[in-house]
Amino acid sequence: MREKIINVIVIVCAFILGSGVTYSIIAHPWDTKSDNPTAGVLGCQYTSCENRVVIDSSGLSAAVDKIYDAVVMVKNFQNGQLASTGSGFVYKTDEKYGYIMTNEHVVEGANKLSVLLTNQKEIEVTKLGGDEYLDIAVLRIPISEVLQVATIGSTSELKLGDTIFTIGSPVGEEYYNTVTSGIISGIDRMVTVSVNSQSDWIMKVSQVDAAINPGNSGGPLMNANGEVIGVNSLKLVDNSIEGMGFSIKIEDAMAHVEELEQSKTIERPMLGINLLNVTDTRALLSYGIKIDDDIKNGVVVVNVVSGSGASKSGLEKGDVITKIDNEEVVNAAYLKYVLYKYNVGDKITITYVRNGKTKTTSVTLTKATD
Repeated sequence: MREKIINVIVIVCAFILGSGVTYSIIAHPWDTKSDNPTAGVLGCQYTSCENRVVIDSSGLSAAVDKIYDAVVMVKNFQNGQLASTGSGFVYKTDEKYGYIMTNEHVVEGANKLSVLLTNQKEIEVTKLGGDEYLDIAVLRIPISEVLQVATIGSTSELKLGDTIFTIGSPVGEEYYNTVTSGIISGIDRMVTVSVNSQSDWIMKVSQVDAAINPGNSGGPLMNANGEVIGVNSLKLVDNSIEGMGFSIKIEDAMAHVEELEQSKTIERPMLGINLLNVTDTRALLSYGIKIDDDIKNGVVVVNVVSGSGASKSGLEKGDVITKIDNEEVVNAAYLKYVLYKYNVGDKITITYVRNGKTKTTSVTLTKATD
């Protein structure tokens, strides 16, 4: 009998003790009052909740809803037949029209352009303007056909690992407005692309691991809030490569959009030199130019164009240009990328090497057509 009473007491005590511990854990999880920054993971009594990431069962669906109907499929017709497809998005409206942004390479060579909306309505559109260096084009549709307008965001606070998603029509109409997601894999990647069949142009882009396939070009890249932070443009294609897509930063895409809306040609400046890369050793020797072996980056002045800004700057044949203002010039592609940030009439500072000595000079940029 005594043993039964003792067993009952033990069971009751264990129940009371277990209940107390359970309550303590629920009310004050991992209540260690330690300085460990991960203490209180299930609660915020001893750590800040400001940076806590909350993921619910809806995923990115709320963000997708904010832009989905603003995304369109772009169809490029040439000689009466569908030649290619891409994507685009409505980025603004006025009293009469909606304005769609896409890639210039999506609409290049078209005799007719149309867009497919999410209500399955296909509308012929007008191309207002485009630029092959930006790889951005602007199309126009009647305001009455606009279903939704995208919210333009910013990349100023973009960080590696940030959640992103894309919407576009890979492969064709069968997979119209596919949503893919991923993270920011790289910021400010410098990628060499071909313009006018020449691989001499650098684009500064965001790298993402979200699926980007043929047909996604021109579609928007969004942050987790559904704001557009880029225009999908490129991907590396190789059997050994997977998940390396690139997006034009929205700030670069928007930089000249007003000119494109007005069907203007973007006016770009000219430095006023003919040049070769420092690595073009054989070609340089044909011009009688020998570069010091310790110079690894830069462009070499082969000759100066008469009447240009460079002709008034004192630059000479054989000078090695290494910087424009404070930005390094790695090669001809980088020089063009940096140069095209400026406007005709701007004055820039050129850093160059002559006979082993580093010097600077100022150049007032002239029109490329001069």
